[in-house]
Amino acid sequence: MIVNPKVRGFICTTAHPEGCQSNVISQINYVKAQPAISQGPKNALIIGASTGYGLASRIVTGFGAKANTLGIFFEKESNGKRTATAGWYNSSSFEQEAQKYGLLAKSLNGDAFSDSIKQQTIDIIKKDLEGKIDLVVYSLASPRRQHPKNEQLFNSTLKPIGKTYTNKTVNVMDGIISKIEIEPANDKEINETIEVMGGEDWQFWIDALLAANVLADGCKTVAYSYIGPELTYPIYRHGTIGKAKEHLETTAKNLNEKLSPLKGNAYISINKGLVTQSSSAIPVVPLYISILYKVMKKHDIHEGCIEQIYRLFAQLYSQEKLALDKSGRIRIDDLEMRSDVQEEVQQIWNKVSSENLAELTDIKGYKDDFYGLFGFNMPNIDYSKDVNIDVKIPSLVD
Repeated sequence: MIVNPKVRGFICTTAHPEGCQSNVISQINYVKAQPAISQGPKNALIIGASTGYGLASRIVTGFGAKANTLGIFFEKESNGKRTATAGWYNSSSFEQEAQKYGLLAKSLNGDAFSDSIKQQTIDIIKKDLEGKIDLVVYSLASPRRQHPKNEQLFNSTLKPIGKTYTNKTVNVMDGIISKIEIEPANDKEINETIEVMGGEDWQFWIDALLAANVLADGCKTVAYSYIGPELTYPIYRHGTIGKAKEHLETTAKNLNEKLSPLKGNAYISINKGLVTQSSSAIPVVPLYISILYKVMKKHDIHEGCIEQIYRLFAQLYSQEKLALDKSGRIRIDDLEMRSDVQEEVQQIWNKVSSENLAELTDIKGYKDDFYGLFGFNMPNIDYSKDVNIDVKIPSLVD
């Protein structure tokens, strides 16, 4: 089949298997070129392992620390007429490359919020990962969650709190900047967003792993979050997502206490704003990221997911004392939040329009990264050729 991108809103409904493979191999090659993380994890569980920061975490722990990895994700296989999701192709490519490198890589495809997937995970850890794991990465990004105890379905909402938020945003595909007004969330929407994107499921995961006695002494667990600049606060940090992130950060403190008998630690890593399937859905953020890319590339300090996560784990497993902010969080958004960077971003924000978008921002870089998430716009891939869309994930083959 010849596969072309089909974009609907902020999502691409097709994915290119060879392009996704190229993307994964590029990230692997970056990690291989860096100093090894010699004191890194031996057996890592990555919850949300198929795209973005979760995929980068699996690549860094595997190819940077030579860890065995178990990746949890919820992706769709090709039905022969439609392509698989990008995350499916990414995971297949990761496993194939891991096998070549002599790494154990296992995967589970299903609802990570469910008790059944947690139990299947524990079974695999006991059978294939030496019975213990020493790293748990929590990188789930889902718009909805079915609660495992009462089966209630919750949906997250991207809204401000308290008052209507008005700002400008960009349609990435046509380059048109327009004004957007978003009504404030009600209490139900706030609470449901916390249920989906807060820390309860992370807590459930650690509770289940502790109860099964599969966490090693000194185990670390890390979840990913974002703060961003003041101009996005109303829709992000002070909005419904922000309330969920606050809950996630409170959960980290609770988990630190639970892990103390094992001398383990729970961390929140505040990461840089990047083009991901999640960030693409947030109004205002794509325009901000397009400007941020322009400024950071100009100063030669731009990083993608793989550079960010390599830097995170190099710090996390360094012999030096881990540098945390006053709230106890790891900050690998430090370059993004540099005062000179943010001042320049704000200056561009004030004057950007549809007419000068291409000149003042890196909208092309944003679009390239967006298409790259789905395996498109990758160098050295001939998109006019037929490709096999029916790709298997080795560890999921019966």
